[in-house]
Amino acid sequence: MEAALRAAYEMITGEKLENVDFEAVRGEKGIKKAEIQIGNEKVKVAVAHGLGNAKKVMEDIKNGKADYQFVEVMACPGGCIMGGGQPIKNSKIRASVDVRRKRAEAMYSIDERSTYRKSQDNPVVQKIYKEYIGKPGEEKAHKLLHTHYNKKEKYNIF
Repeated sequence: MEAALRAAYEMITGEKLENVDFEAVRGEKGIKKAEIQIGNEKVKVAVAHGLGNAKKVMEDIKNGKADYQFVEVMACPGGCIMGGGQPIKNSKIRASVDVRRKRAEAMYSIDERSTYRKSQDNPVVQKIYKEYIGKPGEEKAHKLLHTHYNKKEKYNIF
């Protein structure tokens, strides 16, 4: 969510974003909601951790209780901080150390020290767009980088 907001701010306003930290969308809370000021607009966003929370957000949207412009869904509670690809810590360590909090602190620390804190400033990303994709939002970028869903019939397998 933060990476997308960092890019969206500069694309929408045409101004350089100085404070790249969007702390309102950080943390382990199952559903985080925020209104982010981008230029003259308030952008409503939500971050859902865990599929049960994602379902709640989607139902709120479907039922007209929410009108987010952007929703991030992470299947793992807490996001990928403790997802399947992360180092496994035994129960003895997990009982005495908040591993999820430590990993989140480390990730934010790495981000704070990074040379490129906005995706669009990364020379590798710039090269890929220049040599292959074109400009953000153009046809090839849209085709390669956007996901599309088709409504399917419900099947009851039980």
